[in-house]
Amino acid sequence: MAYLTHSPVTFSGMNALDFLRSSSNGVNGTPLRILGNGRLGAQRKDFTVTAKVRKVKKHEYPWPNDPDPNVRGGVLSHLSHFKPLKEKPKPVTLDFEKPLMGLQKKIIDVQKMAHETGLDFSDQIISLEDKYQKALKDLYTHLAPIQRVNIARHPNRPTFLDHVLNITDKFVELHGDRAGYDDPAIVTGVGSIDGRRYMFMGHQKGRNTKENIKRNFGMPTPHGYRKALRMMYYADHHGFPIITFIDTPGAFADLKSEELGQGEAIAHNLRTMFGLKVPIISIVIGEGGSGGALAIGCANKLLMLENAVFYVASPEACAAILWKSAKASPKAAEKLKITAPELCRLKIADGIIPEPLGGAHADPAWTSQQIKIAVVEAMDELMRMDTKELLNHRMLKFRKLGGFQEGVPVDPIKKVNVKKKDEPIVQKGSFGKTKLELEDEIGKLKQQILQANESSTNPPFVALNEMIGQLKREVDQEFSEAVEAMGLQDRLDMLHQEFVKARTSRGQLMHPGLMDKIEKFKEEFNKGLEEAPNYVTLSYKLGVLKEISQAKELYEQNDKAKALNMEINKRLKEVLDRSDLKDKIKMLKADINSTGGDVDNEMKEKIVKVKKELADVLKSLSLDVQVVESKAKDLGDFKVEIKELNEEINEEIENAVESSDLKNKIMLLKLEVAKAAQSPDTESKNKIEALKQQIKQNLTEAINSSALINKHEQLKMEIAKSMESYGGLDGSLNQKALSM
Repeated sequence: MAYLTHSPVTFSGMNALDFLRSSSNGVNGTPLRILGNGRLGAQRKDFTVTAKVRKVKKHEYPWPNDPDPNVRGGVLSHLSHFKPLKEKPKPVTLDFEKPLMGLQKKIIDVQKMAHETGLDFSDQIISLEDKYQKALKDLYTHLAPIQRVNIARHPNRPTFLDHVLNITDKFVELHGDRAGYDDPAIVTGVGSIDGRRYMFMGHQKGRNTKENIKRNFGMPTPHGYRKALRMMYYADHHGFPIITFIDTPGAFADLKSEELGQGEAIAHNLRTMFGLKVPIISIVIGEGGSGGALAIGCANKLLMLENAVFYVASPEACAAILWKSAKASPKAAEKLKITAPELCRLKIADGIIPEPLGGAHADPAWTSQQIKIAVVEAMDELMRMDTKELLNHRMLKFRKLGGFQEGVPVDPIKKVNVKKKDEPIVQKGSFGKTKLELEDEIGKLKQQILQANESSTNPPFVALNEMIGQLKREVDQEFSEAVEAMGLQDRLDMLHQEFVKARTSRGQLMHPGLMDKIEKFKEEFNKGLEEAPNYVTLSYKLGVLKEISQAKELYEQNDKAKALNMEINKRLKEVLDRSDLKDKIKMLKADINSTGGDVDNEMKEKIVKVKKELADVLKSLSLDVQVVESKAKDLGDFKVEIKELNEEINEEIENAVESSDLKNKIMLLKLEVAKAAQSPDTESKNKIEALKQQIKQNLTEAINSSALINKHEQLKMEIAKSMESYGGLDGSLNQKALSM
C-alpha cells in the first residue's frame, strides 16, 4: 500500500485538544483552521506530521468487483444486458452417454470417407443414423434418477434468461432490492406472452465459467430474495401474474449471507407468496435445491421439465449423511424420489414439460416453446378463478402434500403389519376419496338438488362443478395407476412425447403412423383394463362422473328453456298489452259473436289481416315468427275420397243384393207391400217390418268388411283434423281461440 506523506506543517498557538480534533475534509488529525492559516512547505525541526491511508478489508460478496468497461456504474457489472456468447459452448458428453459416441464417430468417419472419395455411402449413413436414434431413444426413455440429476446440471443446459427471451414478446429486466445490492443470481423483470403481461423471476446460472462466477453459480444471497420479494409486491399491486423459474443448488450459505439474514429472507418470501392475490406458476428448469428453490416456489402450480430434479438435499449430501460416502449418490437419488415423474406421482409437482431426446440443451428453442404452451394452458385455468378460490387453491396444494391432512384418519393401508385384503383398498392421495366418502358426498349433493327443486331455486351448480372437477382428477389418477400397473407407462410417455412434438409442428398434419400407434395403444389398454387392480374403483368413479355430468346438462337445459319461456311470455305480454291490437281483437270478437259463430269468407279475411299485423309486431320485437302449416287437407280435397268410398260401398251392396237369399227376401217384401196396399192390417205391417230388418241386417253384414271399416275410420279422422285446423289454415278463429 502506498503511503501519502505530507510536508511538515508549522503550528503556532495549538494545544493538545486542537491537535486531537479532526475534520472529515482535512488530513487525518489536522484541523482545517490550522491548515488554512498554516503555510505549506514551512519546516520545523522539532515536529513533523505524516498522513497515511488505512488499508480497507476487501468485501466478502461472492461476485467480482472488476468493472465492465462498456457499462457505467463501476463494480456493478452484472447490470449489463444478457449478451450473446461470442463462442458456442463446447459439447459435453456425460458418462452414461459415452456408449453413443462410438456410433457417432462411425457416422462422422463414413461421412468423411464419402466426402473424400466421392462415393455414395448414403445407405450406410442412414442405417447408422437410425441405429444412433434408436439407441438414443432407448437410453433417454430408461434414465436412472442420478442420470437425470446429471442432465439437470449439464453445463450447456439453457438458463432462465435463455427461456424467457425465447418465449416472451417483450422483456424488461428490473434490478435491485432497494436495500443495498442487486443480486445477479436472481433475475427479475416484466415480459409479455401473446399480449398478456407477466412478472418473471428466476435463478440465473452462467453459460460458462466466467458467467458462473459472476452469477455465483445460481446461488442467491438475501439481496436476491429481497429483490424477488419487492417484485412480488409490485406484481400483486399491478395485477401481473407471476412466473418463477427454479434452477439453483440452494441458497448461498456463507458467513456474510447469514449475517444479512438468509433464513429470514427465505421465510419472508414463503409467507408472502401464500397471500399474493395473483396466479403464480413455478417451473423447475434444472435443479431445485432446498429452501433456496422453495423461496420462489410457493405457487398454485409447480411444473417440471422432464429431466429436472427437485430436492430437499442433494444426492451427494444425502449419501454422505446416510452412507458416509458420496459414492452412494445413485442410491440416494433413487430413494429421495426427486425426479419429475415421481414428484408428480406424489402430488408435489402438477405437470411434466417434455424435453427433446438428449435433454433440453439438444434443442433449447423447442424446449422453450413447450414451456410456453404449458404456461399458457396453466395460466388460462388459474385466471378463471376469483381471488378467494385462487388463495384456497394455493393453500390446499401445500396442505395436501404427502396425502395427509389434519383431522382425517390414517388410511388402513398406511398401517404396519395389517393383513392385505383380496379387494384392493383405495389409497387416499392429494384428492383421493374412498367409495363410502364419495357416496356420502353424492347423497348430500342430491339432497341439495331436491331442496333447490322444491324451493324453485337454481340447483347448486357450484357444488356440482366442484364434484365434477374432483371426480375428473380422481379418474385421471386411477387411469394413471392402471397404466402403471399394466406396465404401459413407458410406451405412454413415448407416445405423449411424439404427440407433443407433432402438435408443435406448424402447418403439418399428424403422421398416420402415429395415429395407428395411438389406436393400437388404446386397444391394448382397453383389452387389459379389466385385469388392473383398481378396475372396480375406476369403473365406479367413471360411472358416477357420467351420471353427475348428465344431471348437470339436464339442469342447464331446463334453465335455458325456463329463461326462454319467460322471455317469450314477457314479449307476448308486451304485444297483447298494446292498445291498438286490443281494440282490433275486441272488434273481431264482437263481429264473430254477432254472426253466431259462423265464419264466412269476409270474416276470414279480417281474421287473416289481424294475424298478419300481430306477426309484424312480434317481428319488430326481435321475435322470429314462423307459421307452422298443418298437414291436414282442405275439406274440398276429401270429395274424391268420399266418392270412392261410396262407390265401394255401393258395389258391395249390389253384390249382396245379387245373392239368392237377399233376392228372395226383397221379392217377399215387395209382395207384402202390395198386399198391404190392398188390405192393410197389423199382421202384414209386422211382416213388412220384420223383412226390412232382415234385409238391413244382411246388407250390414255384407258391407261390414275390415277394409271398408278401416278406410271409413281413417277418412273420418282426417276430416276431423281438418276441421280442427281449419281456422289455422285460412286465418279463421273459433270462439275458444278468441277468448284466450
